[in-house]
Parts: sequence; structure tokens; C-alpha cells
Amino acid sequence: MDGTVLLTGAGGRVGEAVLQGLSEEYYWRLLFHNPPDEQPDHEYLIGDVDDMDDVREAMAGVDAVIHLAGDPRPDAPWESVIQHNIHGTHNMYEAAAEEDVGRFVFASSNHAVGSYETPDRTPDMYRPEDDFLLDGTELPRPGNHYGISKATGEIIGRYYHDEHDMAVCNIRIGNLTRDHPPIDYERGQAMWLSYPDCAHIHRCALEADYGFEIVYGISDNDRKYYSIERAKEALDYDPQDNSAEWNGDDHVADTDREWA
Repeated sequence: MDGTVLLTGAGGRVGEAVLQGLSEEYYWRLLFHNPPDEQPDHEYLIGDVDDMDDVREAMAGVDAVIHLAGDPRPDAPWESVIQHNIHGTHNMYEAAAEEDVGRFVFASSNHAVGSYETPDRTPDMYRPEDDFLLDGTELPRPGNHYGISKATGEIIGRYYHDEHDMAVCNIRIGNLTRDHPPIDYERGQAMWLSYPDCAHIHRCALEADYGFEIVYGISDNDRKYYSIERAKEALDYDPQDNSAEWNGDDHVADTDREWA
């Protein structure tokens, strides 16, 4: 993809992973909620996605968006997710439509479907031969206000895709950790997303040819709760890490790996 990519929420963990893997791949414009601790290597602004003036300034002249900003707390109160996650995401899409931005990548979350996790549907019951895995075709089933906001963001994206022919990819991000998968935490291992695989799936979302997609952002873990088949098919996603290969002493995932 040629042109400028706007990355919101650049100071968060997902933003760190994306820039760690893709910093040299694109011309970036970064939007921070708070001033960064260190001077970024790319053009940046300080602003809020719930402020339309800030959003329009950040959006001017960009060609694609990776929208990560919002209140990331699973226990975020309703007033906060309304303002920062739902209203802020709508502002982002509206400004993108005004600028004729052709591609919008939205950081959704496993929390958009969190209430599918019941005693009868858990990662330790993974059965590849049946329909146990969630694959993105299921209806949203959020388990908290944060999940409601992410499911709403997906629906907002559906509208802007249909009304403005904008390519929209919703990545339901799993359990992103910087160095290794959670130890002695089965659910976290099943949902693990390594930093290199996080950067890779966002690069795929910027490069692939699609209309509207909902995919799961996890590594290729032996135990899974979510399917990555749609991400492979629609985005050509090829994850290289696997939480089962972590032995507790040496991290086999190459966190310095660069994606071509």
C-alpha cells in the first residue's frame, strides 16, 4: 500500500507491536492521547478521537487508518465507552469518509464475543473436527461494556463500508503480550497473539484485497478458541508463533523477527 497510514492509539501495546514490526514499511502519522515519553520517529499529533476537530486534523490526506484508540479497560464504565470507544470510532469513520479514505482497520476484541465462553465452550475442549471454534460469522455476544463498544464499532464499520465503499477489516485481537504467552493460564494461551504476529496481521490488513471482514487476531496456537482460517483466506495471514512452544525457560518466538 502506498501513501500515509494514520495510527490512532499509537502509545498503547498494540500500537507498539505494529510499529515495532512495520515502522519502516509505511509512512506513518501517529495520534497519541497523551504526549509520548520519547520523540517518535514519525509525524505525530496529540489529540482525542472523541474531538472531531482533532480527528479531522489527523485524518487530512491519509490513505488508510489503523484505529486502536479508545478506553481499553474490560471494566470500563458505560460513560467512558460511549465517549471514547463508540463516539470516537464514529468520528474516525465519518472523517475517513469525508477524506475518501479507502481502507480502515479496526481493533476489535475477543470481548465482542466474550459471553460465548461458558462451561460447555472452553479452550480445553478444542475440537478441530467440529464447529467449536468461533470464526467471525457468529453474532456478537459481548460480556461487558467494553465488548459492547467493540461490537458496535464493527457495526459502524459495516455501515461505512456499505455507504462509502470503504474496505473495512475488524481484527478481534486476542491476548497480546510482549515477550511470552501467559504461563499457567489456559485461556490466555489459547488466545495468545505475539508481537510479530500482531504486526504481520495488521500488514496483511493494509495490503490484502477485501471488502468487509471480521477476523480473529491470534497466533497459530495448538489450543484455540477462535479460528484463524478466515484471516488466512481473506488476508493471507501466516502466523509463525505458537503458545504451546513456550517451555517456561526459553521463548521460542522470535520477537525481533521482521516481516517482509
